[in-house]
This record gives sequence, C-alpha cells and structure tokens, in this order.
Amino acid sequence: MMKRRFFIFSKIYYALFFILLICVVGVIGFMNIEDYSLMDAVYMTVITVSTVGFQEVVELSENGRLFTTFLIIASFGTFAYSVSVVTTYVVSGDFNKYFKDYKVKKEIKSIKNHTIVCGYGRNGSQAVDKLSAHNESFVVIDNNPQCIQKLRDSQQHLFISGDATLDETLELAGISRAKALISTLSSDADNLYVVLSARQLNDKLTIISRASYDESYKKLKIAGADNVIMPNKLGGAHMASLVTTPDVVEFLDNITLEGNADINLEEISINNLLDDFSNKTVKDLNARFHTGCTIIGFKTLEGKYVINPGADTKLLPNSKLFVLGTNEQIKKLNNLLNNL
Repeated sequence: MMKRRFFIFSKIYYALFFILLICVVGVIGFMNIEDYSLMDAVYMTVITVSTVGFQEVVELSENGRLFTTFLIIASFGTFAYSVSVVTTYVVSGDFNKYFKDYKVKKEIKSIKNHTIVCGYGRNGSQAVDKLSAHNESFVVIDNNPQCIQKLRDSQQHLFISGDATLDETLELAGISRAKALISTLSSDADNLYVVLSARQLNDKLTIISRASYDESYKKLKIAGADNVIMPNKLGGAHMASLVTTPDVVEFLDNITLEGNADINLEEISINNLLDDFSNKTVKDLNARFHTGCTIIGFKTLEGKYVINPGADTKLLPNSKLFVLGTNEQIKKLNNLLNNL
C-alpha cells in the first residue's frame, strides 16, 4: 500500500523534496556567506524563495547578492515544476482515482460473507451481474487497466487492481472473511494458482473455477475447487439442445435465476426455522396457499437431492428447498421459513 501510494504521488514528493532542499541550501548559504544567525538566515531564505521582497536583514555583500540571485532562479524553477506537477495530477484525474480506490479499499475491509470474483472478463462480468441481481456482496479482482477503469467509472462494485494469483491480493479482498470465490481467469494455470491459494487461506471457502480444457478439470478439483465449469462445453451442449429439444430449452430459458424475472427458480436455505414449522412437513407448510410458490426440489441434511418432494417430507434446519415463483412470492416464503 505504501509503495503504491509513493508511486502515485512520487512527482509531488520529489517537488516537495526540492523545495525543502532549496530552503536548506538557502539557510546554510546565508549563515556561511553573510554570517547570519539561524533565524535571520531562515527569514532571508523565506522572503527570497517566496519572492516577497521585504527588506534585507542587513545589506548583502557581493557574494551574498550572487548567492541570492542563484537562490531566486533555483526557487522559481522549483516552484514552477511543483505547480505543473499538481496541475497534471488534477487534470489527469490521478487524485480522483486514488481517493476513489482508497474509499473502495476501506469498504472492502468492513465486509464479510462475500464472494470474491477473480477476473472481470466475459464470464466474470456475467457472474457479477448474477450476484448483483441477488443482492450479494462481492469484490472483483482484475489487473487489466481497462476493466479496472470500467469498474471505477461505474462506482457500483467493490474492486481491487492486482494479480489474483498472489496471496496478498486475495488477503486484500478479505478472503478470510469471504464465503465463496469464483475464478474466471482466461488461463487454466492461473485459475489453478488461485484455487490452491484460496483453499490454503480459507479451508471453508466455496470455490468455483472456470476451465477451458478437460485435463484441467481434474487438477482444479484436486487443488480444492468445489465446482469446475467449462463454458465452452456448456455452450456447445446448449446449442445442441436447441436442435434436439428446442421447446424444453425455451421453457427453461424463461425460468431464470436472476431474481427479477416473471418466474424464478431459487433455493431457500432453512436456517432459523420458526417454531410453528419445526418438524413440520411440506404438506403442513402448504406453500402454495401461503405464498404461491411451487416446491420442485429438496436437499437433505446429508446432501441428497429429492426431485418433487412428497407431502410428508419434513422441514429440518440446514436443509434446502428449491422453489419456482415470482420474486415477491419467493421472498415471502423465505421470510415465512426463516423468521426474517
């Protein structure tokens, strides 16, 4: 952080250094050439460097005048350089960028249970859109200047400009407090590094990684990825399905996971179950009567998936329901089950 700050403001630091150097040279010069006291030397240096032109402490000698002339020329050039540096920073927007990034980093330090998205390319931006639609908190990591500028201009997402394969970058993104990580980097090798680092830094993290080649799938799983997605394979399978079962695909396309469409498919975690529903069944819930949602799936405590669960399926804490409904209907059912 300190190195980056010095790099951003290096020219300003150099300008301040030169101004200080001119002042020190002026004080030492007047003390030695004119035998001034420290306070008199400081006074003469200030009025000379600032070109104010008050009366001299005592009349200067010839050497003193030559030294004063040198000091005025040197200070004028230094101040001109300092003004141009500050103007350049303001006009180029470097000040604005720095303080925007500082504000973002401060916000990142305060969030928890968030998702870290590594890479803001095509897949990464799609993941960000999905997380935004579900009001999930997240941090984006990317080292592409164009992507970072896009994120900075939007002022909607938290981001870090850096290499996601480095532990220090993941730590800046709050990986120890995160609940999930999505790695969408273009290189399978980079994704592998990210998965290895993330799993080492947080063994409870849910990790989803992108892969381009079949041989990378197994390596990413061994490295610690919970899920490995191959976009190219999924895209080809989807296109083939449009030939073999077009109506089914169109029907599924109309059921989104965005959280803001007419019909959504979502999962509801049963965490803080109300006493009224403790050890009750799907029949007792009577979800359609209360919310209008349709329960199409259930995940048991053991991780087993049940399609179209029966009416006698018990609702237990830490299990999950998969439901179809509108955004409002699903929100109502979530509040009903989890006492929100």
